[in-house]
Amino acid sequence: MSQFTRLLGIAVVALTATGCAPHIDDLVAYTNEVKQNTKPSIEPYPEFEQKPVFAYNAQEFRSPFIRPKATRAPVVAQVKTNCLQPDSNRAQEPLEAYGIDALSLTGSFRSNGDTWVLFKTNDGGLYQAKKGSRLGLFFGQIINIGNDTVVIQELVPDGTGCWQKKETTLTMKS
Repeated sequence: MSQFTRLLGIAVVALTATGCAPHIDDLVAYTNEVKQNTKPSIEPYPEFEQKPVFAYNAQEFRSPFIRPKATRAPVVAQVKTNCLQPDSNRAQEPLEAYGIDALSLTGSFRSNGDTWVLFKTNDGGLYQAKKGSRLGLFFGQIINIGNDTVVIQELVPDGTGCWQKKETTLTMKS
């Protein structure tokens, strides 16, 4: 009996396997027919018009990737004698190459009775200054140093050939 059940099991498995086989003969025939009757069409590449060659002639200008050098405020050619004028003949100090907006107050200290402040420039330089030191592009001068503030007096052109005093206060960042 065990051989009979074994043969019966094989027969059932064989019938089940053949009954589940997919019938895709019609699908294969349709696919082959479509492949034979279809001709692929590929569009030709578009025609591009030739553009004129561009000649780059800006070698003498400053590169936009290099930081511009700071320049002094322009001194008006008309100098009036009866109004405030900056002293343009004196030697410049290193901090006069930077605008006030390019300086940040980073600290202060006392040495030999003088109060000094430390300025960090936007290009990473660190400078020390004391009362009377010159800085900024508009003939600035430090007139007062507090615990965390510095008062700077600048000379700003008024457009008529004269200069006006203007005070700016820098504070240390919290």
